[in-house]
Amino acid sequence: MSFYITTPIYYVNAQPHLGHAYTTIAADVLARHMRQRGEDVFFLTGTDEHGEPIADAARAQGLEPQELADRNAERFKALMPRLESSNDFFIRTSDEQHKARVQQVLQRVHDNGHTYKGMYEGWYCPRCADFKVENEIAEGNRCPIHEIPLERQQEENWFFRLSAFQVALERLYAERPDFVMPKHHFNEARSFIASGLQDVSLTRARLQWGVSVPWDPGHVFYVWFDALLNYYTALGYARPGEDLTDRFWPAHYHIIGKDILKFHTVYWPALLMAAELAVPRHVFVHGFLLGSDGRKMSKSLGNVLDPFEVMDEFGTDALRFYLMRDVAFGSDGAVGMESVRARYDSELANEYGNLASRTIAMVRRYRSGALPEVATDPALAGEFDGLATQVAALLDRAEATQALELIWLRIRRLNRYVEERAPWVLAKDPESADALDQTLASLIEGIRVLSVLLHPYMPSSTQRLLDALGGSELTLDRAEFAPRGGGGTVADLAPLFPKRA
Repeated sequence: MSFYITTPIYYVNAQPHLGHAYTTIAADVLARHMRQRGEDVFFLTGTDEHGEPIADAARAQGLEPQELADRNAERFKALMPRLESSNDFFIRTSDEQHKARVQQVLQRVHDNGHTYKGMYEGWYCPRCADFKVENEIAEGNRCPIHEIPLERQQEENWFFRLSAFQVALERLYAERPDFVMPKHHFNEARSFIASGLQDVSLTRARLQWGVSVPWDPGHVFYVWFDALLNYYTALGYARPGEDLTDRFWPAHYHIIGKDILKFHTVYWPALLMAAELAVPRHVFVHGFLLGSDGRKMSKSLGNVLDPFEVMDEFGTDALRFYLMRDVAFGSDGAVGMESVRARYDSELANEYGNLASRTIAMVRRYRSGALPEVATDPALAGEFDGLATQVAALLDRAEATQALELIWLRIRRLNRYVEERAPWVLAKDPESADALDQTLASLIEGIRVLSVLLHPYMPSSTQRLLDALGGSELTLDRAEFAPRGGGGTVADLAPLFPKRA
């Protein structure tokens, strides 16, 4: 079965920040998990490079838009391996192949009668690159997202007949209650549709930095329509000489932030219907990461958590773990360096890292590194029954934080098991040799199972640990608690998450 997952493409008018890392890591967790299940996975990310904000930012720096796009796109590309993102392709909307595919799709929309030329006048946010309707304007005639004054603009555009898809979108939402997730964002999108859809600008006449309109070359496509189509266009050229569209379309999950909900849950499915293309299976909307003061992160407020600072101090796996652990995926939540340190010390270093280190040390000390090939503890094994299935079910719904919590409950159970069985006491009594063997075999087996399940969250650390245990199989069917210890030997393991002074 195929599984296609995307992040939004990231705007190149500025450098990468925590929000970009957050969305990318979440999508990567799902992509890695699905590969463990043997799915045929394609994971897409990339950069959004057209539109007025890019042109304005370039002009302010004395650059051509392409120069600014090239410079910042490389920064986003470099972020991906730093995050250990396993994306299969990185699209840039300035790619010639993308632009050609955009023109093909939107020509089809035009030929199908879903466009017309007219005069548009409205309130425009240059940072959103979006005309705001009445219920989207904040007090003081400001953008509710960027909190800047809106500009009154008038120009001749080609329009997309969004209003013509009112009934079709209402039917989509009635028939597919999981089209948008979580539920409160589904309700938000449905309410926007129910309020009555207005036609929207498809092209801009006064801009040059964009994809030219094939039936009217004096216009370029409005950046949002160009950008949304990246999810479709990439499949046509991501692998040279191969078109992956039939294999992966429609997308299984678009992972987005809630500030771009309208475009992905209203405009996007309508555009696909106009082009006679299948709509995605799910759009999962995550919340905002807030500063420790509860306000949306802002450099001017000094409440920004820098992902690079976290990775430099604690490592990439710690950042990945923290972002999936500290804020329920799909909700808003405060993050900060102090809470990173708390999670690192209490959970990564003490609960997981120390569990692995002390267990391996006991096997090496009491059994010279040889893993006892004996029956594991059936009572402990019973507490792992169905865990992999439960984790898979949660990740099927993109509930990454809830799945991580299920895994972490078993890590805490293993730590209690160490205290209950007290291997150091058993080791002093020759008559307790069998009990010691069972205890060590059970602990190693539990750690192995949990490391397989944790691999999508912390790929490097779990791989190191599994290698030390002598078995690095990562497929989900290996996340079952075996009735017997696996034998073999364990290798010495440096601390996965070294304790900090």
